[in-house]
Order: sequence, then structure tokens, then C-alpha cells
Amino acid sequence: MTATPAGGRHGKPWRAAAAAVVVVLAMVGAGLIGASFRSAPAPRPPQPLAASASTGPAVADVPDPDVAAGTGLARSAPTTIAIPRIGVDAAIMPLGTNPDGTVQVPPLERAQLAGWYEPGPSPGEIGNAVIVGHVDSAAIGPAVFFSLGALQPGDTITVTRQDGQQATFTVESVKAYPKTEFPTEQVYGPSNRPGLRVVTCGGTFDEAAGSYPDNVVVFASMPA
Repeated sequence: MTATPAGGRHGKPWRAAAAAVVVVLAMVGAGLIGASFRSAPAPRPPQPLAASASTGPAVADVPDPDVAAGTGLARSAPTTIAIPRIGVDAAIMPLGTNPDGTVQVPPLERAQLAGWYEPGPSPGEIGNAVIVGHVDSAAIGPAVFFSLGALQPGDTITVTRQDGQQATFTVESVKAYPKTEFPTEQVYGPSNRPGLRVVTCGGTFDEAAGSYPDNVVVFASMPA
């Protein structure tokens, strides 16, 4: 099985958001997939319930001046992420942006790692922390976030931080978006409470295009 360069089974890369300014995030391919060729059909990752799937662009979670700001933790890099429902207990590596403005992703040979978008908030800080990961890899099969679409509202996600504190988030919704309709502002935009966005690829793998058509996004928040 031969891996394709620069992230494997995906199309165009996705655009990053600066710390203060959200730029256009294509999220078309996202580097969250494995290699292009398999000797046998790959298992299909679970998808969000039909009732949770998006039929259009999302509305940004922007600060509401009539709602008091939440209380967050000081900045500290995340080290691990645990999602009991789907059996995830993974290390987290920091990610930045590539010279072309696309978001870095964990290397395919380490597809069981999750990646934190370091230019944004850390988990537990006020704002939306973003963690991404591969859905699968030709080398290892299902990867760190293969079962992300199986999460349901009320499930918990716990992120352990370098300062020893744990930030526990409650899942609010799990949605699938066509990559052409990725909800950039809702994922990378500002928020007045500690939020978490966990992202991977989803849908039925398109063998002809060599990519998945959708992104699965988990929206979660840390209780006040």
C-alpha cells in the first residue's frame, strides 16, 4: 500500500484561522485521512445521527453582549484527550500552520495522535479550542477519530493539560458538513465561554476523488 504525500487520502487542504481574525477555512480534505490505496475495502466510519447532520452553513458562536462571559482556565497546552464513549485515550501534539496557510495535521505514521491548533485557545480557556485527527490510514486502518461520528449530546470529553488540570467538556451536538460548507466561524470564531471543537473527515469515501466528502464536527462546552 502506497501513501500519497502531504497527508494521504484527501483533497485540498484546509485554511487556518489567526488568533484574532478568522480567515476562510476551506476544510476540504483537511489532511485528516490516510493513504490512497488499500488492498481491501475499508470500514466506513460511523456518521452523526441524521437528525444532527447539517443541511447548510452553521451560525457562528459569537459573543452575545447580553450574556455574561464564562470563567475559563489559564492557558496551558493539552497533553491527552479521553472520550470514553468511543474508547479514545490519545496523546495530543501541537499544530500550527503551513507556509501556505493550511493547518498542519499529525503525520500519517502517527495517525493515533490527535492535534491541537496551537494558535487558538487552549482547552479550558475562554474561546473555542480546536482538536483535529485522522479518521483512518491505509497503514493502520481506523485512526484516532474513526468513531467520532458516534458521539451523542451529553457525552463527555476530558482534556488533560500540562499544568495538571483537566478540562471536561459536555458534547452539545455532532454534525456532518460538506467540506464546501465547513462552518469556519463556528469552529474557529470567538466565544465567550470555554468551548471545544473536535474535527475529522466523514461520509462515504469517494474512491474516484480519493477523499471523503464531509467533515464531522463535535461541538462541546465546559460547564460553568
